[in-house]
Amino acid sequence: QVQLTESGGGLVQTGGSLRLSCAASGRISRIDVIGWFRQSPGKVREWLASINNAGDTNYAEAVKDRFTISRDNEKKTVYLQMNSLKPEDTAAYYCAAGSNQIINPRVTGDWLYWGQGIQVTVSS
Repeated sequence: QVQLTESGGGLVQTGGSLRLSCAASGRISRIDVIGWFRQSPGKVREWLASINNAGDTNYAEAVKDRFTISRDNEKKTVYLQMNSLKPEDTAAYYCAAGSNQIINPRVTGDWLYWGQGIQVTVSS
């Protein structure tokens, strides 16, 4: 099993920044890629970005100019730096881990492990 723990969420004003962390533990050798998602009430869970073990990154168009995903292999942690935050970024944010069998990262059912989620609220 793999455990994922998110941290770094909270309340921020419009235009501010936050850095989310996703710490992985357990059988992380099974993981090839880690991604970040978010979900607002009444909406589907939205893929934001992902990074594989080689450090290759992919971003959703909606956030690619404001969010940056990175990893620290020694700390077994993946980060999501979020800049120029807007009220519409308010959501619960989740990290997920998967294998290299993931073809379309937007398909939530293809991800193997999920964190518990953390709230990000952007005030106007």
